[in-house]
Amino acid sequence: MNLLSIEQSSAQQIDYLLDLAADLKATRGAHKSKPLAGQTWAIIFTKASTRTRVSFEVGIRELGGSVMFLSKNDIQLGRGEPIKDTARVLGSMVHGAVIRTYDQQDVVDFAQFSGIPTINALTDEEHPCQILADLLTIREKLGGWNDKKIVFIGDGDNNMSRSWMWAAKYLEFELAVAAPESCLPSEDYMTHLNAPNVTLTTDPVEAAKDAHVINTDVWLSMGQEGQTAKEALFGSYQVNAELLTHCADDHIVLHCLPAYREKEITEEILELHADTIFQQAENRLHAQKAVLARIDPIDSLLHTNP
Repeated sequence: MNLLSIEQSSAQQIDYLLDLAADLKATRGAHKSKPLAGQTWAIIFTKASTRTRVSFEVGIRELGGSVMFLSKNDIQLGRGEPIKDTARVLGSMVHGAVIRTYDQQDVVDFAQFSGIPTINALTDEEHPCQILADLLTIREKLGGWNDKKIVFIGDGDNNMSRSWMWAAKYLEFELAVAAPESCLPSEDYMTHLNAPNVTLTTDPVEAAKDAHVINTDVWLSMGQEGQTAKEALFGSYQVNAELLTHCADDHIVLHCLPAYREKEITEEILELHADTIFQQAENRLHAQKAVLARIDPIDSLLHTNP
């Protein structure tokens, strides 16, 4: 009844959600059922957001539910109340929660103590909703990921790269992650992942060779702003015209946004691939509606509480 991470998911669950997302996208405005009718959902964000907040608020309403947005300044979490206490209170009043925060354990604890469906809308550990939208975009643009090489360039040890690695493990596509040595996941993490189809490199050109999907993200995640020493490591990891000459002819470029043009991606390349990147952004709505539509305490394909 929860979506806490891609790690706790499976190929069957991901495929089902993508099929449902495609159906919901095709029938937007003419849905035959409203699975959230009569429900009120809380959106709890301690991190800033544009796409995540808007897509969840619109999605909940389109599925028949009501929504309340709660920032850290609106609730006692901002004054130090334990997450388990907030969870117990909200669990007795609302029907589900969407949480965007720093610590993955906060989302896990909220799901455990609230007893209501809980969706991870981004933590420092994972960004499962974004990966679902990205995979939907790859299906739409390339027909799927079988026999495709997907590349992530940037911080190889952030929430996006980790979610991509788990998706690659379950869906069995080739994934290359290119990052500075100090920004690659640890050996222990890769042992835990146990996915031979995921390779790590410090060479972005080698990673991009024959790639069908080039995916990037900001160099510094939320909360890391001002870390100039870390940012300086990424000078050769920009997605630009020269890098893309090494890709397959039918390659696409993805960026989960917001983008810092002329840093992780050039203005030229972002605008050249804007149709795909903003299709990817729109797909957040459809992928998240699929997650919302399938979260049911009786019948759900999503992973239950850990």
